[in-house]
Amino acid sequence: MSNKKDYYDVLGIDKSASDADIKKAYRKMAKQYHPDMNKDSGAEARFKEINEANEVLSDSQKRSSYDQFGHAGMNGAQGGYSGAGGFDDLGDIFGSFFGGGQSRSRNSNGPRKGKNRYMHMNITFMEAVFGKSEVIKIEVDEVCSDCLGSGAHSKSDVATCGTCRGSGNVTTQQRTPFGVFQSQAVCPDCKGTGKKVTRRCSKCNGKGFEHKRVEVDVKIPGGIQSGQQLRVPAKGERGANGGPNGDLFIEIVVKNHQFFKRDGRNIHISVPISAIDATIGCSIDVPTVYGDVELNVPQGTQTGTQFRLKGKGFKDLRGSEIGDQIVQINVEVPKKVSKEEKELYIKIKELAKKTDHESVFDKFKKAFK
Repeated sequence: MSNKKDYYDVLGIDKSASDADIKKAYRKMAKQYHPDMNKDSGAEARFKEINEANEVLSDSQKRSSYDQFGHAGMNGAQGGYSGAGGFDDLGDIFGSFFGGGQSRSRNSNGPRKGKNRYMHMNITFMEAVFGKSEVIKIEVDEVCSDCLGSGAHSKSDVATCGTCRGSGNVTTQQRTPFGVFQSQAVCPDCKGTGKKVTRRCSKCNGKGFEHKRVEVDVKIPGGIQSGQQLRVPAKGERGANGGPNGDLFIEIVVKNHQFFKRDGRNIHISVPISAIDATIGCSIDVPTVYGDVELNVPQGTQTGTQFRLKGKGFKDLRGSEIGDQIVQINVEVPKKVSKEEKELYIKIKELAKKTDHESVFDKFKKAFK
């Protein structure tokens, strides 16, 4: 009997989940347990488990077979789980979250792009409205400017590895009573590069890179939302065999504002006014992210009434449109009144009776008759 977990449980979804639900759950889980971001000892195994579950459930034929026969339907089945989404391919899988993953060469001694790096940046609500420039300091391994990543003093100081003859791999054979078994491993002399450096670069001492602490100017556009990411090219992990660095992705986290609330491009705010102002009408200066705007509140305005201030919201990142600010009126009734105020309210009530005005409660009671 298989000890594997149920694929639906692995992704935290129901068996009735749609393709979109599966994709959403997979992205969330894969990001959470990606070994580059999660350094827990079990993160790599968990990530492989998530990949396996996604490979089966995102394929309609595999999912149908799994729903009928469970894990037994995956054993030996044509097109069953192959493990292609394993740890060696994390860059391809995780890169797809940000629009176009990197292609990882199967040739171990060819140039390979480095892995991407990820970080968070907190900004205020107002900075999200107007945008900002932020200078961050990061440590990065950059390709050596002298040897361009080869680690050699000059081109003539790079030779083909004599052990693997440039393949980067060595093959061994072992005779057993059951036959000859052949296995392949990374060349121990050149570490898989297929090359040997006969004279090292004096600047990087043969490493092919320089470790630097650099300043990066990050431009945050106005209108950005929490969860959106900014890409900084070539500031990720260093590449291999002269390959380029990966990229740095900065996920933006916008702090909540005390009064303003975001809804897409629109901004919502609740404004309190007195019962008297709501009854007779008033003019108020409403705060917006662009400054105060005068708003005329007509007489008889009820609590919950909304007004729209055009062009006082967020900019559209992909266009020139600007959202609006929605102002909701909250009519507040005083909990305590002075003796003089109470007498005035009583006079208003008596005046309403003389003019045959029904009270709000009287109108409500008539509905039950």
